[in-house]
Amino acid sequence: MTPDGSLPLPISGDTRAQRGISALDNTGELLLALVAAGRPLSLRDLAADAGMPAAKAFPHLVSLLKIGLLSRDEAGFFSPGPLGLELGLIALQRLSPMREAETEIATLAAGSGMSVATATLGPLGPTVIRLEESSQPQHVSLRVGTVMSLVNTAIGRVFAAHVSEDVLTGLLAQESIRLAGIDPAEALAPSRKGRATLRPAYRSRLAQIREAGIDDAFDAPVPGIGTLAAPVFDHTGSIRLVIALIGSSGNFERDLQGETARQLLAATHRLSWRFGWMSGR
Repeated sequence: MTPDGSLPLPISGDTRAQRGISALDNTGELLLALVAAGRPLSLRDLAADAGMPAAKAFPHLVSLLKIGLLSRDEAGFFSPGPLGLELGLIALQRLSPMREAETEIATLAAGSGMSVATATLGPLGPTVIRLEESSQPQHVSLRVGTVMSLVNTAIGRVFAAHVSEDVLTGLLAQESIRLAGIDPAEALAPSRKGRATLRPAYRSRLAQIREAGIDDAFDAPVPGIGTLAAPVFDHTGSIRLVIALIGSSGNFERDLQGETARQLLAATHRLSWRFGWMSGR
């Protein structure tokens, strides 16, 4: 028991082994179905997605409406209610990107056998804030605090692909101070109105990264080293982190559809989901 005499709540990993209330489990299935859909649903569709008859689902939905976890519009479609929104906001306010990422980083490093770098967009550009080093020796000049090129590194290009062009052109003005950075003029060209614009080859590369959801770099900027990098988004669709796998390019699986890439994308997608991002929303 807790100090106040109440029974302690089970920790996350123990919930499946605990005996619960089946009616609440069914209610939870309806909420999960609505979350998975990512849009308002009718009674029929919501019940079908939760795998139960509409007649069984309806009493649960009435209770959810009463307490404000759900709301229902004039057309009869269900969506999150005021209490549901408040709970979501509380959860988002308590999120710490690095705390949430720690388990994924450790699991990814152990499963891949590679180093895992995590970067955020700092005042000087994409900055490494966490490095889980591989047990295999690697000649990588990467440390916590390293600021990465937006042009010549996979980590930097992933950030570049997911910020607005105005923000990116501003960041590129400092490109020369970063690891593997270049003269900004190599990525920017003056427009007719005197404002800088992205050069076509660089713009095309960023579009490819957005399409694939991942970027790679092999033997550059560091000979013998390969990198795969992917973004982590928050509930607004903004990029929060980039996570990268780093290893010897000679043993690195280079296929962006391969197992190594899938491991990385699975980890970044799970983190994005925990930050409230919903694919396709």
